[in-house]
Amino acid sequence: MFYFFLTIEILVCVTLVGAVLLQAGTGGGLAAMGGGASTDSFFGGRQAATILTKTTWWLGGVFLALALVLAGLSTRTSQPRSVLEAEPVAPTPVAPVPQLPITVQPEQSQETPPPQN
Repeated sequence: MFYFFLTIEILVCVTLVGAVLLQAGTGGGLAAMGGGASTDSFFGGRQAATILTKTTWWLGGVFLALALVLAGLSTRTSQPRSVLEAEPVAPTPVAPVPQLPITVQPEQSQETPPPQN
């Protein structure tokens, strides 16, 4: 469900970018702020609503609605858990280190001759 809405959101986003880029500019833009511009040209004036402006408004609304739905879905899928609740992972067994065989030398008996009395 999440990925379905995410795919729709991406398609709406790409379409919205195209609709905004196809619209004609209002004229002065930031250059009108410099001086002598009336408030009509500052705010863009009232223009006829074309199909592109209506499409932009609708796509913007759908984009925001889907963004809210996706935000809600993303918080419900994973619940925060404590690190302490997780079961400890058993350490991997370590193979014993092979040791060289130890040769035990037999003791050489140095028999002392019995004392002579």
